[in-house]
Amino acid sequence: MPAHQDQYVGPRDLTRWPSRMGRFLVRCVSPLARWVGPHWALLLLIAIGGGVAALLTAASAEVYEAVVESDGVAALDQPALDLAVSLRAGWLDAFITGYTNIGGPIGMPILALGIMVLLAVRRRSWTPVILIPAAAFGSLLMTVAGKDAFGRLRPPMELAVPPYESSPSFPSGHSLNALVIAGIVAYLVVLRPHRKRIRALTVSLAVLFAVTMGLSRVFLGHHWLTDVLVAWTLGIAWLAVVITAHRLLLTFRLYRSAEHDAPT
Repeated sequence: MPAHQDQYVGPRDLTRWPSRMGRFLVRCVSPLARWVGPHWALLLLIAIGGGVAALLTAASAEVYEAVVESDGVAALDQPALDLAVSLRAGWLDAFITGYTNIGGPIGMPILALGIMVLLAVRRRSWTPVILIPAAAFGSLLMTVAGKDAFGRLRPPMELAVPPYESSPSFPSGHSLNALVIAGIVAYLVVLRPHRKRIRALTVSLAVLFAVTMGLSRVFLGHHWLTDVLVAWTLGIAWLAVVITAHRLLLTFRLYRSAEHDAPT
């Protein structure tokens, strides 16, 4: 697949690194890409980034515990749950339960797999096959690490809508996974030449999906609001890692192509 097909988001060339930090990163990773090849370098960077992200997620549990015990963001938890309880109705509870299942351990893998196959076949590209599973695996790793490290209790069961969940509450896996999958799919879509309106609509739909999935967890009483807020923060950070790794892949593929085409 020609590198230029995934090289641009609108007019922006992803292989150009205007910042000093970006150029430093390219210089640091260049030897690795020359040694193992751009694609293996991408996978290795994502694997290392996923491990570091999981460790940082576990380490952040101590900071998070201090926050939720203070009068800061955690002061929103109980009011948000009380508001959710006041808004509930039989039909609305059933609708949101069905919607939140899309982001669950069964619905989200099916959705991600379907989108991955569709994008890969239509574009005749391996990029979705690499990026979507890599992004999903990292987000799952961060979810497991956070839950094991902190073990926060979920909201009281009597204030939750069944079916009840018993795993630790922090971070919200639905919120984290929804943001990462929606974000990486939106990134893949805007890589191809589309009108500005289509790119804006794609990003807006991804944001809407991630936000509503997270809020559905609070509405149903399955998570505290801070579980969702932290999950969104972690998801954005992980997306940045995956997208940066892909930009590095594009950059090194372009370099390799230029070296190959250069006269000897």
